[in-house]
Amino acid sequence: MSAVPEKPSSDRVRLHVEDSGGAGRPVVLIHGWPLSGQSWTAQAGPLRDAGYRVVVYDRRGFGRSDKPSSGFDYDHLADDLAGVIQDLDLRDATLVGFSMGGGEVARYISRHGQGRLHSVVFAAAVTPYMLKTPDNPEGPLTQDKAQAMASDLKADREAFFEGFTRDFFSAQGELKVSQAQCQQAIALCRQSDQAAALGCMQAFATTDFRGDLKQVSVPTLVLHGDADGVVPLEGSGRRTRQAIAGSELQVLKGAPHGCNVSHADAFNTALLTFLAR
Repeated sequence: MSAVPEKPSSDRVRLHVEDSGGAGRPVVLIHGWPLSGQSWTAQAGPLRDAGYRVVVYDRRGFGRSDKPSSGFDYDHLADDLAGVIQDLDLRDATLVGFSMGGGEVARYISRHGQGRLHSVVFAAAVTPYMLKTPDNPEGPLTQDKAQAMASDLKADREAFFEGFTRDFFSAQGELKVSQAQCQQAIALCRQSDQAAALGCMQAFATTDFRGDLKQVSVPTLVLHGDADGVVPLEGSGRRTRQAIAGSELQVLKGAPHGCNVSHADAFNTALLTFLAR
């Protein structure tokens, strides 16, 4: 289906959207980089079984969505999310943003408001600001590391995705998922367009969401693994909770970045408990 934003971005793209339908309260799952909506498999079923209407989509340039050559900044990405919400006329919805997807949740609220929202979840999210700068000394990502990631992706996509996926699912160097699950994730990475992968890497590494988070006032869950080596808890999850008044932090013990897969039962329990309130 086509994402038609309430505040149109300068282009329009066709996004692959899966909607379970039904009368339940909507839950929109926003995937991480460089995956697709299929990365939510461990959550979609339990959410449907609990009676929620589950909406999952592939970000522009990833999975089965259109692969344009531009529009990978968070304004465009948040407008794409707004388009999905408007097209499906979702109301009283919960947005669940994983990793990069947490940025879309924050920017959606600052650009489109909270009128259609019931609550939000920041899961292993890149908020409030990944890049370490003089005015953001707690940022967990140095400029050198960000540049090295981009260079490595440009030099050898396959090697980069294999290494990144292992880091994604590892805690203190120990892989927390099966080899089959690792390979499934690498297959999703391969579906990404190179321009989208690089553009979104730039976006999540350098976008400052501190101002966006100040506008969040709906009930908020911050869900993060304490062994996340990609988006560390101290530099992201704890700071996101501090930035949003009244938000709740749930820490998944021993969980790596890809906690929705490695610790799916604990992740789902925390999510469903929050949704039931």
